[in-house]
Amino acid sequence: MQLNIGLMRVFFYLSSCDTCKRIIKTLNLDASITQVDIKKNPLTASQLDELYLLTQSYEALFSKRAQLYKQRDLKNQPLEDTDYRSLLLEHYTFLRRPVLVYDKTIFIGNSSKVTEAAKVFLDEQ
Repeated sequence: MQLNIGLMRVFFYLSSCDTCKRIIKTLNLDASITQVDIKKNPLTASQLDELYLLTQSYEALFSKRAQLYKQRDLKNQPLEDTDYRSLLLEHYTFLRRPVLVYDKTIFIGNSSKVTEAAKVFLDEQ
């Protein structure tokens, strides 16, 4: 799946995640937004790099709540942005989810503040 910054409307989520399912219902995503289950279709390097263009940080896309993060004790290791990129490409669970990209606007994570901001934004489109 090739993405193009400026024309991208995509929602990256995990289909087995109840929080992602709830957020999908809350946001009422229309047909112009491609929904990508990251377990079935993990992020490619080019997709991740395009997300980076919007965030300017791989760490912003990285979930420090992931089980693998805890299992590998990564909290006690100094990680650079390139390390976050490698981990994000290694396993889908490292992506902070969901991620909504609508043209050049990005919403990352499942906090109520982010979800509400995404909903308000989409309702205005």
